Amino acid sequence: MNEEDLIKRAFEEREKIFKRYELGRAEGAEIDPWEDPQFEVYHATDRYGFIHDKRLPAKLDPQEAKKQHIELERTKKWLKMLKFWDTPQVKEKLHKRIYKGIPNSLRPQVWMKLLDVEEVKKRNPGRYMEMCKLARLHSTDARQIDSDVNRQFREHIHYRERYSIKQQSLFNVLTAYAMYNSEVGYCQGMSGLAGVLLMYMAEEEAFWAVHILLTSEKYAMHGLYKEGFPKLTRFLEHHDKILTKFQSKLKKHFDKHGLDAILYSLKWYFVCFVERVPFSLCLRIWDIYLLDGDRIITAMAYTILKLHKRNLLRLNDMDSITQYLQVKLYKDFQYDEDVSIASLEKTLEELKKAKMEHPGPPTKDEIPSRKFGVFVEPTLERKVGIRQEEFTDKEKETSQIVTMRSDAARISVVENENEFEHDADNRESQLSAGTESVGHTEPHFSLHPAPAKHHIPEHRLLSSRRHLQHPRHRRVRDVHHPDTAPLPSSMTIDTFHT
Repeated sequence: MNEEDLIKRAFEEREKIFKRYELGRAEGAEIDPWEDPQFEVYHATDRYGFIHDKRLPAKLDPQEAKKQHIELERTKKWLKMLKFWDTPQVKEKLHKRIYKGIPNSLRPQVWMKLLDVEEVKKRNPGRYMEMCKLARLHSTDARQIDSDVNRQFREHIHYRERYSIKQQSLFNVLTAYAMYNSEVGYCQGMSGLAGVLLMYMAEEEAFWAVHILLTSEKYAMHGLYKEGFPKLTRFLEHHDKILTKFQSKLKKHFDKHGLDAILYSLKWYFVCFVERVPFSLCLRIWDIYLLDGDRIITAMAYTILKLHKRNLLRLNDMDSITQYLQVKLYKDFQYDEDVSIASLEKTLEELKKAKMEHPGPPTKDEIPSRKFGVFVEPTLERKVGIRQEEFTDKEKETSQIVTMRSDAARISVVENENEFEHDADNRESQLSAGTESVGHTEPHFSLHPAPAKHHIPEHRLLSSRRHLQHPRHRRVRDVHHPDTAPLPSSMTIDTFHT
């Protein structure tokens, strides 16, 4: 097949995908049965729109009823605040009120104001539709976005049906934004980010909200999604420093089992705890994040580990720890929302006193360098969907940083354990020899760490991270290398869709 035929085939495939979303669920829509769920096995949806496979109680328990009554009372106060949003009186109360929780019925208005979406939208009239049209003609990410849209929030009433209105909106926002911010393009975590925003905003508003979250200095998520993940690397280093200072026992426990923070915290940083804590708590964290910015992610990451330290120390392998943090806590966080947020506030105070509440300003590599909304002609390989086989220098650099951190942690643990054993041997020798001095000998250990049960070589770290990159960099996991241990379940291709 020649170049012209390949480009034609890619265009036809893209056009077919866009037409399916344009048609939605109207008569004549072609929807594969396996893509469209059956509803008869479900009984109820909760107040946030999530479907449950068991009947919810007919009556609210007293505690939940009390919460809803308090929220109703707060709604009256919030309605007054929204009327006088820009006044000094509201600004004084805002911090306290948001930490208590924004009434769910008013989240759309409050989030829009916290992000200043309307102002950004006014400055860019017609820009969103322009990007939608451009995406239809030239998007090289449509295939991957189409696949991810059908996997995002499948238990939510508005995202459940294939080509539903919300699936249409999510597809449109993601394909349009990949064109608008060509430096980032599309990265899988963005579907969760846009998906939550679309629960509380209209399509164009969600588009601009995504842009604000990526480019505003307060959130600066551009550096998270950009190739090489420079902000993620910097924030994980800071996370390790916090654990080393305040939770050294837990840090050593993680290091002992070869557990680097990147294995359990991706969704904490990429999508602000979506699908890692119960959705009601996640919304409370989002409320505070939109108010106070990315220092909240750092503090909440530490708070989660602090609250669950005792249980985590009982788990003795990498997979069980990641399963606990990625799956168990999403189903049952074990702490009341108010208790969790109160703990977050204490953490913020603790980190502020230690001057560790934030890792500092973004590096040059994290800041957008390309002009937004300018079309960049894709390469032939991107147009026809040929995946890159070689790892980029940025990917190699990122992998080397993580590998070095993991290896350094394991060396430290082994050294400490062996030093302790050596000191114990010396004490025993001194006791057996009475008061006579004992000649010092070379330590009975090597500086080289013992092979870790789950040591992951560089080429495996690269492949495990491959699915986080833009589709043009992503491919199926590398063929199993005969000299390596099996890849832990926490590092599989489905990290973002556990």
